[in-house]
Amino acid sequence: MTEPNRLRANKVPEPTPSFWTIKVLATTVGETAADLLATSLHLGTQLTSIVMAALFLVVLALQFRSRRYVPWLYWLTVVLISVVGTLITDNLTDGLGVPLAVSTTVFAVALIATFAVWFAVERTLSIHEIVTPRREAFYWLAILFTFALGTAAGDLLAEQLNLGYLASVGVFAGAIALVAVAHFVFRLNAVVAFWIAYVLTRPLGASLGDLLSQPVDSGGLGLGTIVTSVLFLLAIVALVVFLTSSRRGRSRTLSVDAPSRQVGLD
Repeated sequence: MTEPNRLRANKVPEPTPSFWTIKVLATTVGETAADLLATSLHLGTQLTSIVMAALFLVVLALQFRSRRYVPWLYWLTVVLISVVGTLITDNLTDGLGVPLAVSTTVFAVALIATFAVWFAVERTLSIHEIVTPRREAFYWLAILFTFALGTAAGDLLAEQLNLGYLASVGVFAGAIALVAVAHFVFRLNAVVAFWIAYVLTRPLGASLGDLLSQPVDSGGLGLGTIVTSVLFLLAIVALVVFLTSSRRGRSRTLSVDAPSRQVGLD
């Protein structure tokens, strides 16, 4: 049995600039890899979803078994949940014909409900305090819904406003910048700011992936899904190797019963 005041390692890295950089890269890979597997490799959305979901569950189990933050394992889990979250929305939209407005609303409600239950049970939504299996379960469920919500909301805006890939990148990057200003200048609650920014990085990464991978006559740069996915995966690997060797971004160790506190984005 775990002692009440036993110190345990947080399972989530500190939200440093490298954290946000890898998050955007992982989100982009989630978009391009899903397209690569389902379309370019002709696996289809359903088969791709089954394969990636099974792989994700295996890696997630390894993540839960780990007793501390392991950079390569944590970020592999993020990349895979990015792909799975994208495929969930794609299945609903393309396979079942669910309108994007409906899926966006459903995922937003699901995310809010997850936060509500998480806070009611744990009295904190802080990523600095993911020190028990239950908190980690809430964390990954919230992450899944942020990816699905970001995919649906991003596609909804792109289809309704028809902004184009480059303009979409600018819109979502600007929205994240506004959240940062709201936090650092106007003292927006740090936990709220973090999760809003986390949701917004999904459509930002997807728009960036489309900008790089889509054909020139469609408004992209024509790199293709294979080249884009490989480039971003290599960038993720390089950053994770750097974090591992430098031991940067590691979370604090704290008591499971330590009082909750407000956390920053830095």
